[in-house]
Amino acid sequence: MLRPRSLRPALAAAALALAAAAAVPGGLATAPPAPAASAAAAALAADDDAPLAVTITSLTPGAIPRRGPVRISGEVTNTSTETWSAIRLYPFVGSTPMTTAAQLAEAAEVPADIEVGGRVVEVSDEVDALEPGESAPFQLSLPRNRIAVSAAGVYWFGVHALGESPAGRIDGADGRARTFLPLVPPSTRGEVPAAVVIPLRRSLAREDDGSLADVEGWARTLSPDGSLRSLVDLGASAGDQPVTWLVDPALVDAVRDLADGNPPRSLAPTVDGRPIAPSGEPDVGFSPGAGGSAGPEGQDDQDDGDQDDGDQDDEDGQGGRTSGDEHEPSPEEAEAAEVASAWLGRLSSAMAGDEVLALPYGDLDVAGAAAADADLLVRARARSVEATDPWEVGTSPGLGSPTGYLDPAALPATDPDDTLLVTDRMFPEDPPGVATVAGRRLVVTSSGAASGGPGPDDPLAAVALRQRMLAEAAVRLLQPGRTPLVVQLPSGWTPASTTGFLDGLAEDWIDLGTVAEAADRQGTVVAANELVLPERQEARRVDAETFETAAALISAGDVLQHVLRDNTGVAAEVADEALGAVSYSSRGRLTATRLSLRASQRWIEERLGSVTIEAPPGVALSSANGRFGATVVNGLDEPVEVSIQAVTEDPGAISIEGPETIEVGAGQRVSVLLDATTREPGVHRVRLVLTDHTEDPEDSHTPLGSAQELSIRSIQASGIIWVAMGAGAVLLFGTIALRLVRSVRRARREEETG
Repeated sequence: MLRPRSLRPALAAAALALAAAAAVPGGLATAPPAPAASAAAAALAADDDAPLAVTITSLTPGAIPRRGPVRISGEVTNTSTETWSAIRLYPFVGSTPMTTAAQLAEAAEVPADIEVGGRVVEVSDEVDALEPGESAPFQLSLPRNRIAVSAAGVYWFGVHALGESPAGRIDGADGRARTFLPLVPPSTRGEVPAAVVIPLRRSLAREDDGSLADVEGWARTLSPDGSLRSLVDLGASAGDQPVTWLVDPALVDAVRDLADGNPPRSLAPTVDGRPIAPSGEPDVGFSPGAGGSAGPEGQDDQDDGDQDDGDQDDEDGQGGRTSGDEHEPSPEEAEAAEVASAWLGRLSSAMAGDEVLALPYGDLDVAGAAAADADLLVRARARSVEATDPWEVGTSPGLGSPTGYLDPAALPATDPDDTLLVTDRMFPEDPPGVATVAGRRLVVTSSGAASGGPGPDDPLAAVALRQRMLAEAAVRLLQPGRTPLVVQLPSGWTPASTTGFLDGLAEDWIDLGTVAEAADRQGTVVAANELVLPERQEARRVDAETFETAAALISAGDVLQHVLRDNTGVAAEVADEALGAVSYSSRGRLTATRLSLRASQRWIEERLGSVTIEAPPGVALSSANGRFGATVVNGLDEPVEVSIQAVTEDPGAISIEGPETIEVGAGQRVSVLLDATTREPGVHRVRLVLTDHTEDPEDSHTPLGSAQELSIRSIQASGIIWVAMGAGAVLLFGTIALRLVRSVRRARREEETG
């Protein structure tokens, strides 16, 4: 449990009471015992008002050796507004070992101004003077015989800086750097299984056109000294030492998009769902282990091959066209493309031969999906397998949140084959190395090791974090059972240098391997209701409304693909975007996430709205059956396939049929003849709705937004009317014939009498 901040004064008093006097040659101070873990070490630097800031940049070896010196390198900086002179730097060592993880956690909270070790005055380095803001390097070499400790455990270790200001010399250190230094005696037998997990995950926010947002931020994190680049460099520096990668495949795909110039969502033709490259072949994408990314995307200019099948005619006679225009990257996108390509190549070689755990695509919020849309979790898992299949690196499914918490209620939604990484904070006490909960194996990671070292310098500096990991391994070596140490590096970790980080873990009492190797043991059975899940974690998960918004975007992408004749990849592209939006990175900014998803959906709806239908306002049928025309107009630069559905107030009175599929070339108009059949005379109101095309008759059609209302007048004559009209015709023609006969007879009589 976390120690309240109100206990810090008492903690400081306890530490002060237990500390021995400093500045005594060879004197050694003790460290206080510690009952609980906390992340308060990050605040210690802010609490330290020492005028000199001391940083340890190198510590070799990382544990007290059997023989030979401990070498320390670093930097001292004048943070005051005065000049400091005659600055001497001394190493210090604690006298009482810490032997439990709880003691390490409590030690990390000890205020920075508390003396925790005695200076070894026989060893020192000196800096003549430092002006305000000025820095200078230092080096110390502490012989083993000056480290007067022999009991197994972890000791305070660090550097004190003593100098003079214009006011003269004052008691105590004027600056300090503190860390942990373990001692494992030669008599100790056995090893501690250990694994380092390198997480590659990041927010994947996109613009409404599907291109990645925050291009400058991407360029920074992928550049040297950026977070994602530093993590990859760390893995690359492992050499023969095994590490485990925890990778979001969507992140790799996003970096590949950047390497391609960050193109917007494309409606252009595809082959097997992939964009057509300038060579005419489908773009095969990025394959870790195969080296780098493919070149910029392109599309062929192709004749769309419009067809005219009787009921349809090409009115304007123009040939079809596709968009075909390559995206022209901005200067910022061009810069990001360079660092993205370099990062992909670096990752390709770094992961070779390592264990790679693939997260659900988009780093999906597992707890949120389990509660709101379990089918989306299944989809994300399947998409992850599909995305990593071309990689020339073996992968296996993994799950793990950035904080390490996993809602126990979500466990049934996971797969028994998943490697589930959870923080030891989920266990109220004595966390196991591996737990079995509800039939699932949980690999327990060390929150203490991932929190880094004590202040006042950066707890997550490379040396500080490495020494905390060594300290956690050392105290586990002293415990029965020797629980494995699995450390998931902090997300966003950006050390100044990773040189020597993994090499420093290569102690002969640490068996550094993969997660699978470290967790290769029988799990401790734990009931699900015994796991700890802070209320804040449950409250922050991605909510049902955001999942519903993501599902709506996926549906819109499906409709768009149904409409485009030659594109079979846009639906998957849109679905990938939606999966990336309901990720752990969206926690805490759900409103912005929903707005982004809806903006993308509007972008799609605007394209669908560019395909419209035109029809006359009224049609008159001379009989019960007849034909009339409508026109479909394609405002897109790609050929489409659509359907027309007729909606009437009384389907039993009139029915309208037309072709199942209407193909319209890019930027073209196509006339369509529709057959109307009426069963009742009169005027019928009809609404012609333009919908997507579907080959499955059982699938419902989705309206595209365009519709046209018209009235159809049917003139039907009854049988009696036709009889009456026939009788009238007979009477008329009979009368005419009778008059002709009489006229002829009269004419003959006149001739005879004449």
